[in-house]
Amino acid sequence: MTQNPATPLPPPKERRRLRETASLTQAQVAERMGVSRETVRAWETGRTTPRGRKREAYAKMLNSLDQEAPVTEPQPERPAEVVDTPAPEPVPVPLPVEEPEPPRVPLTPAQAFDALYAFCAPALVRQAYLLTGRRELARESVERAFQVAWQRWPEVAVDRDPAGWVRAVAYEHALSPWHRFRPRHRHPEPPPPDSADRALLTALLKLPPSYRRTLLLYDGVGLGLAETAAETEASTPAAANRLLHAREALAARLPDLSDPAELRRRMTELASTGRLHAAKPPVVRFVGERRTVFWTRAAIAFTVAIIGATTFTVRVAPTHYEPPVPLGERVEGVPARVVQGSLSEEEVRLRDRLRTGMTAGPERLLPLSR
Repeated sequence: MTQNPATPLPPPKERRRLRETASLTQAQVAERMGVSRETVRAWETGRTTPRGRKREAYAKMLNSLDQEAPVTEPQPERPAEVVDTPAPEPVPVPLPVEEPEPPRVPLTPAQAFDALYAFCAPALVRQAYLLTGRRELARESVERAFQVAWQRWPEVAVDRDPAGWVRAVAYEHALSPWHRFRPRHRHPEPPPPDSADRALLTALLKLPPSYRRTLLLYDGVGLGLAETAAETEASTPAAANRLLHAREALAARLPDLSDPAELRRRMTELASTGRLHAAKPPVVRFVGERRTVFWTRAAIAFTVAIIGATTFTVRVAPTHYEPPVPLGERVEGVPARVVQGSLSEEEVRLRDRLRTGMTAGPERLLPLSR
């Protein structure tokens, strides 16, 4: 499977000119494209560029506006009249004056985070549900991803695709293999009430995690093949093979889903049937800040414990080197120890005499000095 080249788009100034020529406002274009007015303004100023199906739809709309634009043909010059008549004075025609847009007030980090959360969180919860089949895990994954985004907000705020950044973190948390060791994972959640939805969810969960993620990004989210490969950290041929194998596996289990358009519709219906709600943005920010404070204090306590243990070791450690006591060596040539036997009567009397003579003998004489 080969990758289709990206749909060409006119320059940003040309995009705005085509819209103004068609007498359309940014709000009307945003309503047609299914995006916000700020997104259309970013497209026309060149700050961002649409991708995937949004890019194709935007290019198609601009092409239609270019074809519908009125073409002004040059008027032939009138021949000069013979009679010299005074030319009428030109009537000034007022030019349309564009009303200046009100100055944009920069958003605070909390307001920007809340806007991103309100825009992405509901859809991300439904996508995580298709990945895991568990409502609680889907909500937890999305909240955890936004908590990480709030902790690293200076990095996320300047990213080219903040929604893609959060989506990647949420998918990684949802597909983590460590969830199987949690007690909650041992108890399955109630399946969807409809039999067709249960069959589709079971077929999705039978796919390997990498195939499931690739299928959801391409057929569910609507990303292009190159963007899907980049987000799944795979090459474009590998992502194409995963997508083909995932579709074949689903078609083998559910033959009526062999059409990608029908599969996309059924996946959207399945994600919309469950009661999936995300927490409020202030709650997510508060929990993320508490988690950051907890781990910061834990790191400080661990560092203090290491410093204390090091100080105690330095205080009680010896200050000089004490060589170890060498092991005993065997000495050759020493006569064997003789065991004393029994004494004779004469030896016994001599021993007694020596013992008594030492204590009751004559007084010792002092040596004379010379």
